[in-house]
Amino acid sequence: MRILVGILSVVLIFIILQDAFETIVLPRRPTRRFRLTRIFYTLMWHLWSGIGRKIRSMPRRDNYLSYFGPLSLLLLLIVWAVVLIFGFASLQWAFGAALQAPEGAPGFFTVFYMSGTTFFTLGLGDVTPLTTAARIITIIECGIGFGFLALVIGYLPVIYQSFSRREVNISLLDAHAGSPPSAAEMLHRHNVGHDMDALVNILREGERWAADMMESQLSYPVLMYYRSQHDRQSWVAGLTTLLDVCALVIVGIDGIPAKPAWFTFAIARHAAVDLSQVFGSRVVKPFNCTDDRLPLAEFKRMCNYLSSSGMQVKSDEKAYQKLKELRQMYEPYVNALSEYLMMPLPQWMNEEESIDDWRTSAWEHAERAPVA
Repeated sequence: MRILVGILSVVLIFIILQDAFETIVLPRRPTRRFRLTRIFYTLMWHLWSGIGRKIRSMPRRDNYLSYFGPLSLLLLLIVWAVVLIFGFASLQWAFGAALQAPEGAPGFFTVFYMSGTTFFTLGLGDVTPLTTAARIITIIECGIGFGFLALVIGYLPVIYQSFSRREVNISLLDAHAGSPPSAAEMLHRHNVGHDMDALVNILREGERWAADMMESQLSYPVLMYYRSQHDRQSWVAGLTTLLDVCALVIVGIDGIPAKPAWFTFAIARHAAVDLSQVFGSRVVKPFNCTDDRLPLAEFKRMCNYLSSSGMQVKSDEKAYQKLKELRQMYEPYVNALSEYLMMPLPQWMNEEESIDDWRTSAWEHAERAPVA
């Protein structure tokens, strides 16, 4: 019995250490289907989002869902630590629980207590190992515990630095593309200001933003659950708006070069595809939404809206079909991410005029300011 418990304890410790290594240290996305972290987040998000879907108020729902990312990360670290402590306690028990305790012969709770104080490097000394095997196990656990705590201390700042970098470009969209952002509004605002060079620069910056976001969220998938500071913003909406703008420019808009849009479209589409695969094909499946985001009538209306500001946009059937082909390259993936993460996709053109977030205060009072 003790031999079997010892073998299972070693296997359990190895599985947790491998999972923690792949999640925190390994920059490459693991290809194994069975991973404890993936199972943990799948089950936790299923329960958390199930409650969220029952909340009808969108601001309250978004506020509730915003707690999941940080809380799940802390809970995952706690689960790893508890399982490792239990694994080493079981290993000590398998070797006879050769420990000296104040109460005499130690029970499993005392062994678990000793394992916990060793893992967190407390060094209380009230329970001590007596045999060589018990001392070796204690030393190994102490080293692993010290390394685990060091990784956690270094892991959290990296997570929040990546989150801050991601949110910078999302916040910039507020003034450039409105709240919530839309491709038509972004093109319209730059055309009214006769500042198409700035739009090209935004597309180039968006290329780097999409690449940085893809690499950081592939390395640290928990970031995908972190929601933006404002209710009407999200990384899914920002990525989709960037793709929408690039698709329109590629189809044809006079005065805007198509090459920078192609480069940005390529990396942004790459990000949408790869990030949708993080959760596994059985969890997030690319699909075409039954409600077309841009039917032909809406496309015509959007082109008329852009033309009203003097922008020359191709609006014939051929242009619409080309745009539809481009949309089919990324919309199935952003639709899947939107549905799974409960982050609404932006419209191509907002139905009604909305006040930008930068023009509002915490008291929901609109600060009326002239728009350039």
